[in-house]
Amino acid sequence: MKIRPILSTLLALLCSASALAAPAAPDTAAAASKPTARSCHLPGAEEALRCLSVAAPLDYAKPKENTLKLHVTVAPAFRESARPDPLFVLAGGPGQAGSDVLVLLSAAFKRVRATRDIVFIDQRGTGLSGKLDCESPPNEELLSDAELEAALRSCIATKNVPFAAYTTAAAARDIEQVRKALGYGKVNVWGGSYGTRLGQAYARAFPDSVRSLVLDGVAAPEQVIPAGGRDGQAALDKLFAQCDADAACHKAYPNLRAEWDTLAARAEAGLKLAIADPRTAQPVTFTMTGPRFFGTVHNILYSPADARRLPFLLHSAYQGRWEPFIARHNIAGDFASDASSAILLHLAVVCAEDVPRMTPALMKEDASMLTRPLADRIPNLCKTIKVPAVPYVEPAPIQAPALLLSGALDPVTPPRRAESAARRMPKAQQLVVANAGHGVSQLGCAPRLLRDFLDRPGSPLDAKCLSEIPAPTFQLGSAGPQP
Repeated sequence: MKIRPILSTLLALLCSASALAAPAAPDTAAAASKPTARSCHLPGAEEALRCLSVAAPLDYAKPKENTLKLHVTVAPAFRESARPDPLFVLAGGPGQAGSDVLVLLSAAFKRVRATRDIVFIDQRGTGLSGKLDCESPPNEELLSDAELEAALRSCIATKNVPFAAYTTAAAARDIEQVRKALGYGKVNVWGGSYGTRLGQAYARAFPDSVRSLVLDGVAAPEQVIPAGGRDGQAALDKLFAQCDADAACHKAYPNLRAEWDTLAARAEAGLKLAIADPRTAQPVTFTMTGPRFFGTVHNILYSPADARRLPFLLHSAYQGRWEPFIARHNIAGDFASDASSAILLHLAVVCAEDVPRMTPALMKEDASMLTRPLADRIPNLCKTIKVPAVPYVEPAPIQAPALLLSGALDPVTPPRRAESAARRMPKAQQLVVANAGHGVSQLGCAPRLLRDFLDRPGSPLDAKCLSEIPAPTFQLGSAGPQP
């Protein structure tokens, strides 16, 4: 869910049987017309992988009309005697592509790949599958919130795209097209963040195609993406409580909550800053607004290592030294690349599937200053993108074995979301990591547990090792976190 600055202001508050069961018989017709793979080098992977394109209808109701090309990246299993059931990888967002998260090959999937192909799918409208995106305007950080929103509206108006075709349901059907085209039988599915929503949709639409599910940072079916205030606020409160309980942190920042309240009020009112630009050291003047301030804080909370720097950033800002906070706010732009999330795909999905469910009662329950800027703005942006509402349908049970991973400090998909999703998964195992945030699969012993689960998805996991993942230390000064 990492996104560029144009959304860091407006949209960054988002935002996861037997091991030898016989696989379904491959589709022989599809296998006969299997697309040709080519060797490719992509960011995030040091080695050459296999890339291919799979055709899919733009509109499944009119399959003979326009088509689109889905980009697929395959990391072949290391062993020649690979198991027949690969792992399909679905990225988050919505807006992130499978080719954006290839770095997971050397982290989360390093053990799984020994015996299974890893298949990264660029969801329609993301990455190399016809990315729906906008260019960032010049001097973006100096623009007002209204100017940023106007730039996004202008971008939407220039696009001649049938945004209504870019739904989660269509993306789920695309996954089945990929499975058939590559000639696989049953597949395992790993989804992260929004990818957990897509993975669940695929498992419900094509139950005979799914051997098992691994869902990391689980989005519950009823979850509304812009309405995450309760979860974000809970993560912030936990961070403040942890600082209070840590002798060194409490000594360094004894009035942290009061300083937070003061900074929040100043940002909401609009705080004019004259500082040395952290990039150039040149004098710069701009306004710190509520959306910029709260969006940056919410983004920081995704990672516990990042969050443990937040007390230092807030205290420095309270004392009038905003440069460290601004430097952290600029990270999205400083490290922006072609791998950034597809802004317009994000809007197409959220405006059709989430915003129609943003009832006054829900927004009152989830009220929080951390997510209020997004909740206030996104409905108006949806009027520009003009997609019809996708009716919410009570989800059917998922019978495939499922492993649900949650970080106790996650500000967007905390354990309560996985608990809700598990009620419709009778064969689910839920693991909660005390010192993790948004994303567990790459931490500690989790890569080994993924392999164990995929080898024997019907067997309980011994996951005591996850409790050994340590909490990061707090940053107490400009030199960085404590040793």
